[in-house]
Amino acid sequence: MSKQQPISPMKNFFAGGFGGVCLVFAGHPLDTIKVRLQTQPKPKPGERLLYAGTIDCFKKTLAKEGVKGLYRGMAAPIIGVTPMFAVCFFGFGLGKKLQQRTPDDILTYPQLFAAGMLSGVFTTAIMAPGERIKCLLQIQASSGEVKYAGPMDCVKQLYRQSGIRGIYKGTALTLMRDVPASGMYFTSYEWLKNVLTPAGKSHNELSIPSVLFAGGMAGIFNWAVAIPADVLKSRFQTAPEGKYPNGFRDVLRELVREEGVGSLYKGFNAVMLRAFPANAVMMRVTETKLFNYIHYVE
Repeated sequence: MSKQQPISPMKNFFAGGFGGVCLVFAGHPLDTIKVRLQTQPKPKPGERLLYAGTIDCFKKTLAKEGVKGLYRGMAAPIIGVTPMFAVCFFGFGLGKKLQQRTPDDILTYPQLFAAGMLSGVFTTAIMAPGERIKCLLQIQASSGEVKYAGPMDCVKQLYRQSGIRGIYKGTALTLMRDVPASGMYFTSYEWLKNVLTPAGKSHNELSIPSVLFAGGMAGIFNWAVAIPADVLKSRFQTAPEGKYPNGFRDVLRELVREEGVGSLYKGFNAVMLRAFPANAVMMRVTETKLFNYIHYVE
């Protein structure tokens, strides 16, 4: 049985920030494809979908916009990713610390899930506006109307039109996505590390492939929980003002009525293709001895 050393929220803060930057670089092209698939309009009678699927979206984006098109809107998450992932890991470390009576206490999986959910609450203040700006920039080229010159121009226009509420549009849906998904992410990651650690060994002795596998699979578990709320969030955040007066309930009703329950899983293939490599890279970076993300000793 392994024993936890005192948790350092500040070390988690910096480890998470650097890991988050790696995640954005590794996963943004597939994130762009995911958002475009999630937000494409239902075709009119006799028309075809703009994108038939992940591969089709990739080909059309590359042909029309080049490699640069796959990185549309990346400035917003790059600016926000260090504080966002830093706060995420800080919240997770704090959530664990609040549940420990002594530094040696080993947390149960439900306790790890609760700590993970707290990290999701912490990140929403940064994540919600970042997602709003990113999604608007990602879809504008495919829609044929370039309305925003960049992230700062997007912020200025949103603020002029609707004030701070316009920038934070979709906050409730971001919470609905990230709170349970973060709980699943950290719990599954810790569970997989326990499974992969040989008897009598420490988590620090896990091989690089094992850490990559645990991080990648945790990303898949995270998105299996998150994707329905993510679809609703993408649609809501990119919709014209006033289209959904009752918020996510209107988005949900419209999607299910017009496209069926399966529409809540739009972009699933792109999400899963992105989830494993991006999260594997992030957790590998975060777990390096340089940052000492979580410390285990015999």
